[in-house]
Amino acid sequence: MALGGTAKKLQKVAEMAEDVYKKLNELREQVVEVRETVNETKSRVDRLEAENAEQRAILEAIAEEQGVDLDAAIAQAHISEAEEGSAGDETEATADASDGDATNDDA
Repeated sequence: MALGGTAKKLQKVAEMAEDVYKKLNELREQVVEVRETVNETKSRVDRLEAENAEQRAILEAIAEEQGVDLDAAIAQAHISEAEEGSAGDETEATADASDGDATNDDA
């Protein structure tokens, strides 16, 4: 009887080892896919950064030719963006507050 029990235990361990091996192979494949995706993404980002630098150089040349103060234009854009962002935050806060009031009315 002892040999039969041992054989069953060994079979169970072997099956568990096969499952772990399969999962390890799946994980290895996933890691390879992630690496490929990361490399492709890096290539795309590098290309986009190069294009962005080219476009910036062109815009700076045009701005200089037209007498536009680029630093002032950029600063104004940041100010406008910040004002819009804070206005959006206030709108969200107002909407949240009125949602809270409606919830309180239901109670």
